[in-house]
Amino acid sequence: MDRRTFIAGALAPLAASGAVWPSGQKVKIGFLGGSHSHASGKVKLALKSSEFEIAGMWEEDAGLKEKYSKMGVRLVSLEELLGDPSIDVIAVESAVRDHARHGLLVLKAGKHLHLEKPPALDVESFRELQDLAASKKLVLQMGYMWRHHPGINRMLEAARKGWMGDIYLVKAEINKTLGGNRRPAWAEFRGGQMFELGPHVIDPMIRLMGRPDRVTPFLKKHGKFADNMADNTVAMFEFPGALGIVIGTALQPNSSRYRSFTVYGTLGTATLKPIESPVLEMDLAKAAGPYPKGPHMVELPEYQRYEDDLVELAAAVRGDRPIAVTQREDLMVQEALIMASGM
Repeated sequence: MDRRTFIAGALAPLAASGAVWPSGQKVKIGFLGGSHSHASGKVKLALKSSEFEIAGMWEEDAGLKEKYSKMGVRLVSLEELLGDPSIDVIAVESAVRDHARHGLLVLKAGKHLHLEKPPALDVESFRELQDLAASKKLVLQMGYMWRHHPGINRMLEAARKGWMGDIYLVKAEINKTLGGNRRPAWAEFRGGQMFELGPHVIDPMIRLMGRPDRVTPFLKKHGKFADNMADNTVAMFEFPGALGIVIGTALQPNSSRYRSFTVYGTLGTATLKPIESPVLEMDLAKAAGPYPKGPHMVELPEYQRYEDDLVELAAAVRGDRPIAVTQREDLMVQEALIMASGM
């Protein structure tokens, strides 16, 4: 068995050990940092969740400490957070530059880990996290917020089951209007917009198409700002028999309505635009699966960011079921992200 296969199957520790989670007992979660843009949304969901009890948060920034304290979150020291034996899982929601370092602290402390994206600034640091999680039989869940997106998952299902024929192109656009005050943090990394937002769409592309043969990034700075942030970016992915295109700019007004994910196959096209609130159209050359021939607007269930991710995390920590995305897939996504970001 090779290392990646071992990692992919190693992360259902409680189920494998036969441990039984006490009926009705909530999973105790801690937050290491609260500065990431996804942090407050996850905290709000965890506070009202029937699955979780927030045991505490460590954060250094005074303004953020006040914000989360007002939300009802107990602020604790880093030593208390990592050393509390009652805490089952810790979510790393700190600044991007610190994700891998903080994730390592969590795993070394013997806690299950929810790791915000991007997980690391290179491939080796992420591989180290995976190896440590596997050796300690700990859950490692990535914070890609669209892994339970009903529209994206309908598209992946249609492509994987052959309803769309042979897939020859996947195209995604994930833009933003980024204010000058937020640009310095994004400018820390050569990939800029591609590294910060690109992973949300690189993730489903790679999980569908597999490891690319080559990735060519185009990372330009075209905004009139006094910084060096790559704010107008494109990455070209070359797969066997197919291409992938990811477009990411930080310069587009009303950008959310233009975010899209499209899969092209020889028997049809699936387009998700916007991604939130999701609108999905299937256009098949002939009826397949649950979809008729021709253009068809797909009815999607109500969707809320992070909600199903937290449900999955609680189930994995309890040992009820493993994380749906394998660690091998996670590693391929990280490899592709680093190449697309020129890092």
